[in-house]
Amino acid sequence: MASFIIEGGRQLSGTITPQGAKNEALEVICATLLTSEKVTISNIPNIRDVQNLILLLKDIGVKVSMPEGEQKGTYTFMADELNIEYLKSDDFIRKCAELRGSVMMIGPLLARMGKAIIAKPGGDKIGRRRLDTHFLGFERLGAHFNHVPERGVYEITANRLHGTYMLLDEASVTGTANIIMAAVLAKGVTTIYNAACEPYIQQLCNMLNSMGAHISGIASNLLTIRGVKELHGTQHTILPDMIEVGSFIGMAAMVGNGITIKNVSLRNLGIIPNTFRRMGIKIREEGDNLFIPYMRHYEIQSFIDGTIMTLADAPWPGLTPDLISVLITVASQARGSVLFHQKMFESRLFFVDKLIDMGAQIILCDPHRAVVVGHDRKLQLRGGRMSSPDIRAGIALLIAALSAKGVSRIDNIEQIDRGYENIEHRLNALGAQISRIS
Repeated sequence: MASFIIEGGRQLSGTITPQGAKNEALEVICATLLTSEKVTISNIPNIRDVQNLILLLKDIGVKVSMPEGEQKGTYTFMADELNIEYLKSDDFIRKCAELRGSVMMIGPLLARMGKAIIAKPGGDKIGRRRLDTHFLGFERLGAHFNHVPERGVYEITANRLHGTYMLLDEASVTGTANIIMAAVLAKGVTTIYNAACEPYIQQLCNMLNSMGAHISGIASNLLTIRGVKELHGTQHTILPDMIEVGSFIGMAAMVGNGITIKNVSLRNLGIIPNTFRRMGIKIREEGDNLFIPYMRHYEIQSFIDGTIMTLADAPWPGLTPDLISVLITVASQARGSVLFHQKMFESRLFFVDKLIDMGAQIILCDPHRAVVVGHDRKLQLRGGRMSSPDIRAGIALLIAALSAKGVSRIDNIEQIDRGYENIEHRLNALGAQISRIS
């Protein structure tokens, strides 16, 4: 297990570029299973979850290479000789159970090979993350499930999937992605209502269309998919990671002395910049870059009627739940108070006890709501020892440690590595003092 040692209180300045989007990478890499032809994907982030997924694809027979002369993060995938027998092995099931993103292999394997296996996937410990939407969608397409209790898995089979109409029980991003990838090779027309419409889903649909799929309604919650017999190869570039962009905005507000975030794909950030602006943070748009100046104070807005600001997560185009942890940390040094309502996961707010130990004024009302009373920088957070419970809480604690007085230690940073590429070196280049120890 590795840890970060952080010397707090340093001001950061300079330019930083976000990595490729983790969530999009997991989806489009799984989509390469839908064709036997070569698929080239650029801007793949070098992070733990993505690399583990690539290794898992290699295990089932996908040929993976990094073409010479291409930009960093470019891989080619060719799934022309899949080892379906490996799907039955204990080794495959164990690896799936350790990787949340493995669940998105099910749709492509079911569509192309007629069989797949579901093991309970791993990932962040942020509360219940059910797979009902995936199951119900596959069943509507004609798949059959067989529970194998002694192995803790479900075997899924289908001679040929058939298009249908379905109303999803929730706008699940991974559920929508999985159903889309199953439906593109189904016979007939599939209509998905209440579909997730995040930029990651839009990117997946655009990539599949470039491979020969017929998907319409992209960017809406009503998708129509006309099934085709086969897909071909393509080239695809992953968007910048909007969660990393938001994390850097929060970092710049807390400890920045003028930070530029480059190549953010502003049109795909949704309400993220304006959410930080409601926290009083100044953000200047310069083409496709964002500049956050030094701010001695930033003041949380109130609603028009004067009531306390409330920020709540919601499906796209609402506020992504992945930034709630960072926003809570940023609010701890703002002028004013704000209520955060984290609706989607019941354990994601439990990291705030670590911020409270550092001196933040936070009232945890229940598993879903927290009130933050900002210090207005009159009381600096204290350094301490803490452990990262999940990816997003981990980066929030790292930001808090950068602003704190004294030295902090964050254990279990493998969680941070799952979502942020080479983060200590990138922040040290801005003036941070972060070292990694084993």
